[in-house]
Amino acid sequence: MENPAPRPYSDAKGRYGKERIGVFVCHCGRNIAATVDVKKVVEEISKHPAVVHAEDYDYMCSKPGQELIERAIEEKGLTGVVVAACSPSIHETTFREVVEHAGLNPYRCEMANIREQCSWVHEERDKATEKATRLIKSVIEKVVRNEELEPVKVGLHKKALVIGGGIAGIRAALDIANAGFQVILVERKPTIGGHMAQLAETFPTLDCAQCILTPLMSEVANHPNIKLLTLSEVIDVEGYVGNFHVRIKKNPRYVDPDKCNLCDNCTEVCPVVVPSEFDEGLSLRKAIYIPFPQAVPSSYVIDPDACLGMNPIICGKCAEPDVCGPGAINFYDQPEIIEEDVGVIIVATGYEIYDPKKISEYGADKYPDIITSLQFERLLSPNGPTGGIPKRPSDEKIPKRIAFIHCAGSRDEKHRPYCSHICCTYCSKHGLLFKELVPDAEVYSFYIDIRAVGKNYEDFVKRAQEEAGIQFIRGKVSKIYEEDGKVKIFAVDTLLNRRIEVEVDMAVLALPIVPAQGIADLASKMRIQIDNYGFLQERHPKLHPVESATPGIFFAGAAQSPKDIQDTVAQASAAASKALEILTQDEISHTPTVASVDRDLCSGCRLCLSVCPYGAIRIVDGKAEVNEIICEGCGACVSTCPSGAISLRNFTDEQLDAMIEAVVGGI
Repeated sequence: MENPAPRPYSDAKGRYGKERIGVFVCHCGRNIAATVDVKKVVEEISKHPAVVHAEDYDYMCSKPGQELIERAIEEKGLTGVVVAACSPSIHETTFREVVEHAGLNPYRCEMANIREQCSWVHEERDKATEKATRLIKSVIEKVVRNEELEPVKVGLHKKALVIGGGIAGIRAALDIANAGFQVILVERKPTIGGHMAQLAETFPTLDCAQCILTPLMSEVANHPNIKLLTLSEVIDVEGYVGNFHVRIKKNPRYVDPDKCNLCDNCTEVCPVVVPSEFDEGLSLRKAIYIPFPQAVPSSYVIDPDACLGMNPIICGKCAEPDVCGPGAINFYDQPEIIEEDVGVIIVATGYEIYDPKKISEYGADKYPDIITSLQFERLLSPNGPTGGIPKRPSDEKIPKRIAFIHCAGSRDEKHRPYCSHICCTYCSKHGLLFKELVPDAEVYSFYIDIRAVGKNYEDFVKRAQEEAGIQFIRGKVSKIYEEDGKVKIFAVDTLLNRRIEVEVDMAVLALPIVPAQGIADLASKMRIQIDNYGFLQERHPKLHPVESATPGIFFAGAAQSPKDIQDTVAQASAAASKALEILTQDEISHTPTVASVDRDLCSGCRLCLSVCPYGAIRIVDGKAEVNEIICEGCGACVSTCPSGAISLRNFTDEQLDAMIEAVVGGI
């Protein structure tokens, strides 16, 4: 429905001046039209004194819908556009690009959300229609007062920082480096590879984990665009997207990788023996060691907490000339602070497994033959402590009866209420591999529900059930303990509705995946959020699944949530793609709808600094100043400022007052 133009406005105050607003109402199929009388909305909105054009269409976001907007702007000389449809978070960019293409400033386009805020939450058609009309009127009041803004632009550093050297960090670093950009890859452990390096084989194809991972590790080590910093951690992050300044603490290795020839003479003379972290405590290592044969960097490293050659030097045997001919060992190495300027950051800090000691009823901290899933991986691995033949830790005998305990702490309100995503599938993998090695063994799997959600995962679990003959028992295990050399398991079979007791030689606990240690501290330094369980919080689970709320910082892998290798690699490449989207630009463009400070009104009270979640405000010459590139226009500072010195562009008090007046029926 159209109004002739020009025409006198009915508003006596002349508040709309020469504004010519076009309103476009979307049916969104039946999402809106089923509850809202779209035709009536258009009829009512057409009476608004600032509106010269109003119409509806089934799908306004479609190409024909977009063409309707462009045509109306050109033919009716529109000065502003309101699209009444879904959430602005979904299609605001779409429609602003449309109006810009038609020659109108994109910030003269606004969306009225009549789907999520109206049609989806109401059932009474008349009331929903009236509410939709008022919502649109409120947005009209906003758009007629919108300034014509231009994006804020600034230069950037074409370099990336990747935190974490597991498969997620490796994949992300290689994707960015292969695109021609420099990457700083930071890993806190002596080698990259993460937990994937500990695995025997990967589901559902049962590929050798090392065969997949080792070539990628080698590629990282030799890539000209990747600077690898192991035994390192990020201690400070300042700046904003395109212009982050990071400080990295590189701890001493005490062995020079360029000099070390891997002769292994040092370990032969080292008198200190401690449990091996790589073998999950199932084997021993020396104080000077190489984490595993394929480690990158390919060099020995000294554990300063275990070595006797430190502070003061008591031993020093490994550094003697007749032991270390190249002179690679230096007990006096010191930590180094490295500073880098980068444009983007990818956080891929990985995961740890839940402390089994916290589940005392399962006995992992008391009995040697009740082990964790990662420990069992090491028993299955050819380079593991038993050469790939799974043996009981207590007596090194091959178990003939074994049980896998799913959800050992996951989906449990006392421990971790969420699903750890991969346990059902890797327990099936463990059962298959164990049956191949010990064909006459009996294998039990205690589960709550089978959750095999990946491609071909359900077939993989069925293979474990049918081909390997694993006995799946649907029931929650209540208690596990050892007695007379046997592991006794008490559970309830919920299918047969009876209590059962199973006696096995060894039990394997599928413990929850939890965030890596120190992630909360790192998130605080980077001004990014974590969720209720300590994982990194994405900006939006559907629309921005790899982005943080802080522009320029992205997530990959189990740092964001429990996930398998396939999903981890896919997310790592997605994060790299989003990072490259920034790095390939000549300058950073940022929305101009940000906070601004009236220095004449600012008292320098600093309250705005304490509430800004992005660190976008600083004090300059006693007054608040906003960094427009960092500011996300959340408005926290505006509502906090006691003197009214801060305002949001295109979200002024005048606009909000007018919108409220429209909603309550004053216009």
